[in-house]
Amino acid sequence: MKKVLVLGSTGSIGTQALEVIGASEELQAVGLAAGSAWEKTVEQAREHGVPVVALADEASAESARGTWSGRVLTGEEGVRELIVSTEPDLVLNAIVGAAGLGSTIVALTEGIDVALANKESLVLGGELVMALAEATGARLLPVDSEHSALFQLIHGEAPGTVDRLVLTASGGPFRGRDDLSGVSVADALAHPNWDMGGRITIDSATLMNKGFEVIEAHHLFGVPYDRIDVVVHPQSLIHSLIHLNDGSTLAHLGYPDMRVPISYALNYPERADVDVPQLDLAAVGSLTFEEPDPETFACLRLALEAGAAGGTAPCVLNAADEVAVAAFLAERIPFAAIPAVIERVLEEMPAQAVGHFDDLFAADAEARERSEDQIKGLMPA
Repeated sequence: MKKVLVLGSTGSIGTQALEVIGASEELQAVGLAAGSAWEKTVEQAREHGVPVVALADEASAESARGTWSGRVLTGEEGVRELIVSTEPDLVLNAIVGAAGLGSTIVALTEGIDVALANKESLVLGGELVMALAEATGARLLPVDSEHSALFQLIHGEAPGTVDRLVLTASGGPFRGRDDLSGVSVADALAHPNWDMGGRITIDSATLMNKGFEVIEAHHLFGVPYDRIDVVVHPQSLIHSLIHLNDGSTLAHLGYPDMRVPISYALNYPERADVDVPQLDLAAVGSLTFEEPDPETFACLRLALEAGAAGGTAPCVLNAADEVAVAAFLAERIPFAAIPAVIERVLEEMPAQAVGHFDDLFAADAEARERSEDQIKGLMPA
């Protein structure tokens, strides 16, 4: 029985992970962590027989303690204690945003394998995180559908045989548009293929998410940026491809269902049954591909530039994006202002070398302050 700790249990990935765990005789949830959704967390704990949870919000933790007999931990220290005390075989990190980096650091430091859905851990601290994993022998198992696909495609290929990686992008709800003025929050949240949380859905609409995924792939697989491509594939049936040195190309295909990569990461190195339909190519009929538009979707360009700059630049990129996306969701700024805020903050904070995780936390905090200043400057007096 593999003991799994689920961080971000009430989000899209967390709830689907618990569905996978609940359907398995080989997996057991031993702890849950969430933000403030204490009622759903307690419900999950009861359903899966979990004895301990951690909630980031103190008031929510108090509410949970008042209605549930299990152990309730609080805040960052609570998550740290949860990781250590439950002694899991695997930590699924599905915390959203930069807040997930600390949990990845703790798990890897303890030598615990991490099923990584929190791409920000590698966007912010890729070199340090990968070095930590190598030092402790803990494995990073990708959960993102694109990186899970690449992980499976590359597995077994001899060193030097993989020429290029290709990440596919659906193009989001605004594929083909060259004017993004007047976009509403509801429009941006209407993703055509995937059911995801608010922040990642907006990042998919701006193509920032694909830029993050390029940075993540660079660190996970040790492939230079100039050998990682992005192609728009609106059907979302091919999740990634690799080009090999003999001229062949391998692709990973399947209907868009996050339970598949989640199950692969949780059960690795085994495969388990997942109740999803097999791909029917005849019914699909055709697959189409397009070049991304880095001019209209400037966030993709900004992400690629920040990745190439390295150092603190990806950390600044992510912090500015988190703040700008939150401002858009709160209807404080228009959709088109998201890349404008990010670009200005990147210009104000040129890339600096990173020697310690503290350098990243400092850059993250400063970038958030600068982003708020930019947003206030855009708002009407």
